[in-house]
Amino acid sequence: MTSSGSTATDYDLIVIGGGPVGENVADYATKHGARVALVESELVGGECSYWACMPSKALLRSGNVVRAARRVPGASEAVDGKLDSAAVFARRDSFTSEWKDEGQAEWLASAGVDLIRGFGTLVGEGQVRVGERTYTCRAVALATGSVPNVPQIPGLADAHVWGTREITSTDQVPQSLIVLGGGVAGTEMAFAFAALGTRITVLSRGQLLGREEPFVGEQVADALTAEGVDVRIGVSPVRVDRGSDGNVTVTLDDGATLHAEEMLVSTGRKPATEGLGLEALGLDPALPVDDTMLVSGTEWLYAVGDVNGRALLTHQGKYQARAAGGAIAARLKDDAVLDGAWGWHVATADHTAVPRVVFSDPEVAAVGHTESEARDAGLNVSAVEFDLGSVAGAALHADNYSGRAKLVIDEDRRVIVGATFVGQDISELLHSATVAIVGEVPLERLWHAVPAYPTMSEVWLRLLETYWSGRA
Repeated sequence: MTSSGSTATDYDLIVIGGGPVGENVADYATKHGARVALVESELVGGECSYWACMPSKALLRSGNVVRAARRVPGASEAVDGKLDSAAVFARRDSFTSEWKDEGQAEWLASAGVDLIRGFGTLVGEGQVRVGERTYTCRAVALATGSVPNVPQIPGLADAHVWGTREITSTDQVPQSLIVLGGGVAGTEMAFAFAALGTRITVLSRGQLLGREEPFVGEQVADALTAEGVDVRIGVSPVRVDRGSDGNVTVTLDDGATLHAEEMLVSTGRKPATEGLGLEALGLDPALPVDDTMLVSGTEWLYAVGDVNGRALLTHQGKYQARAAGGAIAARLKDDAVLDGAWGWHVATADHTAVPRVVFSDPEVAAVGHTESEARDAGLNVSAVEFDLGSVAGAALHADNYSGRAKLVIDEDRRVIVGATFVGQDISELLHSATVAIVGEVPLERLWHAVPAYPTMSEVWLRLLETYWSGRA
């Protein structure tokens, strides 16, 4: 892409998709001098703002606070009664701006980005059709996110069950709920609605949160069971029906039959590429990209965030967006693109240091490789674990504190390549691990990062002590 003829097009860059990722691509490109339009068919702010990250965490918070208080003598005596569901939902609504996007649209305008409402389709190189009009540009960034990956179960399509959008936006507390899926969303919503008084059954083909270390799913399953949730591992529905009484019936492959007022299907997500016009242009719908998010085989098309399938997490998509926005603007101006590893215009961390948090109770926080992933990648690794409940800061935090921490260490370079924490309120420990991995901090230097006492961060000292003691 060169600077010649830049005024011959409607825009330098058109971003299709107005969630956090698309907003960041548009913002960073605009800050570097590009003329940018953003196309959005629903609400500006996207899935995370209205149906995922924000409302789900708001729904979880009240129950987590009550459970935390009950673990501390003195506070536990002050906790009485049940959660006020109306107040919980009202607080949730405040974080979604009542499902109105005027504020987000105003922010786009203040950032100098034009908003085009409608569904964008690629109809040629640098051509985007929205409604009856085709806009021209020098570059296009796809930031359309992901959509639920719904399993093909007989009867499911006609049963009108909930997806993640329905459960995060409901103002009703069902008496009973079947949750299909043991991933992040299913696990979090099981905790949220158990705290609101719903009788819940979780169905998972494999261990809960199976992407993580094995002890993660075990501890989370134990916590759900303690909350009265019926956790069933290794089962799958073979049929789903909605009866004339409005209730859902689920028949399992082990012959059991379950009944509930509602059912949540949360079985993962897939890139949202349908209707973008990729196949008609001869483009691979898998959207393979380099680390600047440029789609392979093109010089004008970028795919950023969930749509490229690299790391389906909002914060990671925004990270990609910052890199892509800068790279696009640089290429438009024929400036240097800093695309070496860890450069300004690349998303290098996607490969080695993706942080992730499950806001369950206990929380789960992990970054980088699990031990099995590291071994599969051919790394010469060792692992060290420590009981978080034995750390003074955790013991002060809650009576009978239960949790675990694990580091995965590349022995050839003597650096951390993975870290996992499970326990109440441990998510804020995660960034220190992320910094250690991204910075490739040698263990000998990390030993001099002294944790304050008495905080839960002291687990870092205990992990390192355990590691060194095994090599004395």
